[in-house]
Order: sequence, then C-alpha cells, then structure tokens
Amino acid sequence: MGKREIFSALVVTLGIICANGANACTGITLKSADNGVVAARTIEWGESEMENLYTIVPRGYIQQSMLPNGDTGGMTFSSMYGYVGLAVVQPEWVVDGMNEAGLSAGLFYFPAYGEYPEYNPEDRANTISDFQLVSWILSRFSTVEQVKNAIQNIRVTSIDPRASTAHWRVTEPSGKQIIIEFTNGRAQVYDSELGVLTNSPEYPWQLKNLNNYVNLVPGTAGPIQFGPITLRAFGAGSGFLGLPGDFTPPSRFVRAAFLQNYSVRQKTSYDSAMQAFHILNNFDVPLGTEFPVGKVPVNMPSATQWTIATDMHDKIIYYNTMYNRTLRSIDLNKIDFATVPFQSKPLDITKAETIIPVQITTAATTAQ
Repeated sequence: MGKREIFSALVVTLGIICANGANACTGITLKSADNGVVAARTIEWGESEMENLYTIVPRGYIQQSMLPNGDTGGMTFSSMYGYVGLAVVQPEWVVDGMNEAGLSAGLFYFPAYGEYPEYNPEDRANTISDFQLVSWILSRFSTVEQVKNAIQNIRVTSIDPRASTAHWRVTEPSGKQIIIEFTNGRAQVYDSELGVLTNSPEYPWQLKNLNNYVNLVPGTAGPIQFGPITLRAFGAGSGFLGLPGDFTPPSRFVRAAFLQNYSVRQKTSYDSAMQAFHILNNFDVPLGTEFPVGKVPVNMPSATQWTIATDMHDKIIYYNTMYNRTLRSIDLNKIDFATVPFQSKPLDITKAETIIPVQITTAATTAQ
C-alpha cells in the first residue's frame, strides 16, 4: 500500500471514530511571569495504536500536498522556517509542533460541524490536505497575523470526503492565538483570548456554553444557614461542584477553561510547561470509557496516546506518551535548521515506563 492509500485509510478511520466520540483532544495555553507562553494539548485515538513520531524539518525542505481521488499536482511549498513537530503514521503528517520563529500550530478534530471548500481539480495547485496544513503553517509563517491573511487564499480539503473535518489552533510567542475553522466552505478565523480548544461544536458556541457555569468559583462553598440547620462542604474545592467530568468536547472545554484560568501563574515558561502536564492529567482518557463493555477493540495503556507542551519562550517541546510518562524534550535552539537533515523517529524508543528504583539503606549507620 502506497502513502496515498495509507493516508486515505487513516483519515477515513479517524473520521468514523471521531463521530463516535473516540477522539478527545484537549488544548490549553498558559502564560508565565517572564512573558513566556506554553501551548499544550493531548491527542486521543482509542481504536488502535497509532505510529507516533517526531519530525525535524530543515529550511528549504519541499513538500507537496496529497489530493482526493489520487490526483497529483497539489500545493507545493518549501520551508522558510525549520520546525519540529509530532506526527502520526507518516513523518509529513505533523499534527502539532513549533518552528524556529517560535510559532506553534496544532490540528484538532472537528467532526460534523466543519465543511471545507468543495474540491475542484482546477484549483489543485492551490489546494492542501488538512493533515498537511500544520506543516504548511510552520514552514511559512512567524506570526498569527500572517496565517490569518494567508489562510483566505488557499483551499483546504480532505483526502477522503467521508472523513471528519479538522480545526486548528495557531499561537505566537507574544501570546496571540487564533482558531481556524472551515464552515460552509469558508475559513472562519477567531481570536482566541481564552487559549482553550477541544473538538465540536464550533468555537463561538463553546464560549457561549461557559455561561452555563457562571456559578462555579474556586475554593470552598458555604457554610450557609438552611432553615434550622447549617450546610457545610464535605471538603475543599466544593466551589467547583458541577464542573463537568465526562469526556465530551463541551465538557472538556469547560473543565479545561476553569482549570487553566484558576491555575497559579508560574514564574517561568519552563514552570508553566511542567504545570501544563499536571492540568492535562485531568483529561487522560481511560480506554474502557470510550466503548461499550466488552467492545474495546485493542488493549493499550490509554486512549490518550501522547501529551505535548510547547514552550514558545525557550523554544523547547516537551512530550510524554501512554507507554512512558517520563518527559522528553526537543530543544530547537540546539538545531541548525540550515544544515540538519529531514528526519523522523518514533516517540518511544521502547514502549515501557522508565522506573527508577529507590535506593534503600540496608545497614545501620554508625552514630557519630
């Protein structure tokens, strides 16, 4: 099977599973006291184990988009900026990453609510597949304003029309962030002051839905006098009673928004990156929750296959995976993008947790 057929099969499968709620990506954005910005997210896929890779792309690397129906002649683009990204199945299919200018971009699934422009073979030279849009953004731009203007001049398509659509989050080191969604065949670009993204419905609806939780506050509720008795909270955190805990995109959006908004601001972007992993632990999806009892299709440690935190201040990408929760890092400052070769390697060298035994003193020490 060639690349084109593999890619088509992947997109179709992802689209079908997303429609059933098995894709549950959650994104947050943290800002630190040193003016650092960290964009972090999870990626879920509970149907099977994906081939998860990291990819390093040098300046000048040329790529060409795949097209529906096996057409050739899709958009060709070269890298003005080198970049590093985490990819699925194929090295070129980067779904989240950062370029040497510090711009970050990520793809999130957007099933049932998005609609790309109708594919027209006559526009093939200006058409790019949705799974290659992150690569295009990272290779060509350094600010969200540049992306906002350029996205109106291209056509985005799915390799297979049956597959789910996607939407995108783009963040620059200043903290400016945009959300790109295609509805009715047109690109809609929203300024994202909140910094949170999940899946469907559309971004403006998710913001409006937050109003349903206006009663939630950090801390402990009560005590209050209730007729002849006094009501008291059983424990700390009761101000968040009613915070949704399920894995649907609207509930995850609300949960992410509140946990991010009320998290303690950190001194440095490194501290914020570490904090992001703690926040996103709340969104790890146990595999058995996504399918009926006895219908889980594969045995993996988690449906959350990997989590990434992108530090745009220090230009370092951190990630861990479902197989190994130890953090790994890729420092873009240490990469010469003028000379580094294009390369891609698995996220996990070995699919096992790194466990460090605690050293126990076995003999009594001599009193001084």
